[in-house]
Amino acid sequence: MIEAVIIDDERLARKDLRAVLEKFPQVKVTGEAANVAEALVLLKDLRPRVIFLDIEMPEANGFALLEQLETVPEVIFTTAYDAYAIRAFEVNALDYLLKPVTEKRLGESLDRLETATATTTSSASSYLDIHEKIFVKDGDRCWFVPLSEIRLLESAGNYIRLCFGKHAPLLGRSLNSLEPRLDPKHFFRTSRKHIVNLEHVQQITALDNSLLELELTDGTRIPLSRRQSMLFRELRGI
Repeated sequence: MIEAVIIDDERLARKDLRAVLEKFPQVKVTGEAANVAEALVLLKDLRPRVIFLDIEMPEANGFALLEQLETVPEVIFTTAYDAYAIRAFEVNALDYLLKPVTEKRLGESLDRLETATATTTSSASSYLDIHEKIFVKDGDRCWFVPLSEIRLLESAGNYIRLCFGKHAPLLGRSLNSLEPRLDPKHFFRTSRKHIVNLEHVQQITALDNSLLELELTDGTRIPLSRRQSMLFRELRGI
């Protein structure tokens, strides 16, 4: 069962979307919100797999909601406007549906959702799933970044620089605050400044004084502190 939340300021629009969703028994609507403030409270309690999100809402729009979420579920935008489509896909939205939402288009969106769900392993731990997406905003640009695509997290004061693809935007929180949520099976803290994604390590070099250096898939070289070099050797059996 796929749990979903509908976020739209128009009561009739929420009702119409519910009616179409009733034709898909694999989806269960667990809640509705009429604005960003209501949605923040609801999402904290329900943690749905997907949200159907309107963009134009009073006080704050759908993008503003995403900026305030620590972890972002799959997002299917439902809107009367096509002007936001490019921005929506820049933040890795699962789909962008124009109102009124038809059964055919909704079915296509749910097929995408089920494909995404099948590739995500469930976890009962407090760690973020490696496929979980983090919302990042840097100026006018926004991204939904799966943790699996982030090769390096770099401390920048009270911010974290996330390195993925050709991008390196800042996330508004400290490295120490995020580290407890990262699964050590996938991420390793090399020093006070860096955490690396082990899947993006392509070479390990032994330096003088038993220190190690990791080379990432983009060619970046990350030296390990003496203590972390010892720990890395123990964990990786080097």
